[in-house]
Amino acid sequence: MNYNEQSKNSTLNIQHSALKHPLLEVKDVSHDFDYPLFKDINLTLNGAETIAIIGVSGSGKSTLLNIFSSLLIPNKGEVYYNNKNIFELSKKELLEVRRNDFGIIFQAHYLFRGFNANENLKISEFLSEKKIESDLLKSLKIDHVMKQGIGELSGGQQQRLSCARVMTKKPKIIFADEPTGNLDTQTANEVMDVLFDYVKSNDAGLIIVTHEEDIAYRCDKVYRLNEYKLEQLK
Repeated sequence: MNYNEQSKNSTLNIQHSALKHPLLEVKDVSHDFDYPLFKDINLTLNGAETIAIIGVSGSGKSTLLNIFSSLLIPNKGEVYYNNKNIFELSKKELLEVRRNDFGIIFQAHYLFRGFNANENLKISEFLSEKKIESDLLKSLKIDHVMKQGIGELSGGQQQRLSCARVMTKKPKIIFADEPTGNLDTQTANEVMDVLFDYVKSNDAGLIIVTHEEDIAYRCDKVYRLNEYKLEQLK
């Protein structure tokens, strides 16, 4: 390749990058219940990027995540996904975003207790029309428990099954509330490895809420929710 061709390709790459917009943009979000939780929160999530939010219990981290993921309408502010304000979408459009593009790992796993592990994943497979990947189950070390009932699984196994259920549908953004809360240190880091690999290989995004600072600092950016504001630590 000669110099002119290299220059032309570089210019095209720069133009492509300039045209690429963030996955998620949070603008001036504020919320309160009987007391103020946070004010004028701004955040940007790009493709292949991971963000962690830490803070003391009761500071509003989970509420913030619920707003980012469209589950709660803020008192003030806007959240944009693909340059569209998610709170101005029609019910049908928002349902499509939640079903296809957003993946939420809850602190409470919300698994169907009447089904076994495999049947829980099959529901996700059916709704998303995406196939369960055996390599994903192996990487999360739950491939051997697929025939077990949910009540027979440990808390950590349920946590990893919840992660697998979300990743099965191939979301563009994963929102995770304490995704390693029930896991020992080694398993927690292994689960985070799987999440990070997914984000990088799919040009997706990840926002996690966690109280584990060692997990948080593995992310590209780290914020602390403190005194109603998000302060960037990394």
